[in-house]
Amino acid sequence: MAVALPSFFTAIMIMSRLMAFIGISKNNDMSSKLQALDIAPKLSYDPSAIESASQDFGHIVKAAPQAVLLPSSPRDIASLINFSYSNSVPFSIAARGNSHSVNGQAMAKNGVVIDMTSMKNGNGTGISIASDGSYADVGGQQLWIDVLNATLGLGLTPVSWTDYLYLTVGGTLSNAGISGQTFRYGPQISNVYEIDVITGTADFVTCSPNNNSDLFYAALGGLGQFGIITRARIPLEPAPKRVKWVRMLYTDFSDFTRDQELLISKNGRNDNKALNYLEGSLLLDQGSLDNWRSSFFPPQDQPKIISLITKFRIVYCLEIVKHYDGQTKTTVDKDLQQLLKGLSYLPGFMFEKDAKYEEFLNRVHSEELKLKAKGLWDVPHPWLNLFIPKSKISDFNDGVFKSIVLQRNITTGPVLVYPMNRKKWDDRMSAVIPDEEIFYTVGLLQSSGFDDWRTFEDQNKEILQFCEKAGIKVKQYLPHYTTKVGWVNHFGSKWSTFQKRKLQFDPKLLLSPGQRIFNNNQ
Repeated sequence: MAVALPSFFTAIMIMSRLMAFIGISKNNDMSSKLQALDIAPKLSYDPSAIESASQDFGHIVKAAPQAVLLPSSPRDIASLINFSYSNSVPFSIAARGNSHSVNGQAMAKNGVVIDMTSMKNGNGTGISIASDGSYADVGGQQLWIDVLNATLGLGLTPVSWTDYLYLTVGGTLSNAGISGQTFRYGPQISNVYEIDVITGTADFVTCSPNNNSDLFYAALGGLGQFGIITRARIPLEPAPKRVKWVRMLYTDFSDFTRDQELLISKNGRNDNKALNYLEGSLLLDQGSLDNWRSSFFPPQDQPKIISLITKFRIVYCLEIVKHYDGQTKTTVDKDLQQLLKGLSYLPGFMFEKDAKYEEFLNRVHSEELKLKAKGLWDVPHPWLNLFIPKSKISDFNDGVFKSIVLQRNITTGPVLVYPMNRKKWDDRMSAVIPDEEIFYTVGLLQSSGFDDWRTFEDQNKEILQFCEKAGIKVKQYLPHYTTKVGWVNHFGSKWSTFQKRKLQFDPKLLLSPGQRIFNNNQ
């Protein structure tokens, strides 16, 4: 059910639409005023910079800003926001990290895009590890791979990751940050002690659960709507040395999901007997074993795997990891066998690998390099990421995987499907998940040509339409809606709080316009 926007928001939206009619004069006026700022030398109007900020990893949406800010410190960001906030005609501002949005979320049409990566390691926004090793203070623009390398040098590590580590800390914390560790440690937003945020009123705020908590909970998973995260304090733990990395194959979806749910039921953060990572995925006969999900399999076993996929068309792959170090080296195999006892994977289709901890965490990068060498990385990515309640995952399998995906016969990229525990999330944060205690992440991570991405988008729309007709209360991860109704339905009971926080921390609707939450047309 739609909720009426407060009159304040309505007035702002009317004003923003009015300004669209006088866009040329507005932009010229804005540019001349920007030139008078102390940060003017850090504003780029270079065509190549504008072009870069006009697109993202999705290569589907394009929106050109007027300028790109190359800040050297958070103070530069605050100065830009303050100028817009104080201007009689405010302009929009978007923070851009490593640009891995897929639907233009980090763009600011006719506004200013902040290139967060330009801050690098200076001015207190690098990576600083506490003397007792309990946490790391990390600049919002830092890549998670750099956090990993810095902490591993001291034998330490964060515990919650994303599959791909070349993402910025501020970027993943503005969404949630999920991967196979989430069932046990929670998403990355559940693993933060405090953050520094520059709000839409240009206030520089340090916040935590006990200090400025409203902004803390708003910004984490807040899609950049309330402020720009410039620093995060991330808890650390002793790092393992190596991992036991196992994949098992299934042809029965019920067995596949039952085993996943059994394994994640042992999820205590300090339980040394529990798994450290669990994800599931699909192997399809319309795909290839030569991708970042399936190149794991030994070459000598690939013919029988291909034969299995050809026979069943869909094979389900369960992937698990158990960490170990010098102290647990002698017991890890026994612990792993105990965890695998009684599982229903296909006999003869379990594959094991021993790897360095960092090799496992950075597993996607080697495939990225292969795709870049073939010119297959910087292409459209019409992705769809969903959260599905446990009670409906079987219906989703029948209606989507076995029907839509197989019938359309276009899905060749990785398809992920794995469960999480709701209790590992903090409901006070802005991120939205299903109501059930166990829910599944489903990710269709497609790549396409520049002339056929709409075919994949059509499949995504068909999947969402199926979920609506089947009564599957799906929530999008990395959400993308073009109407107010879509966003209201997405946030559900959190919508009212989300609006109030927007009014409090970004009353002029300056930040992250590319999300199209408060500046859509319907």
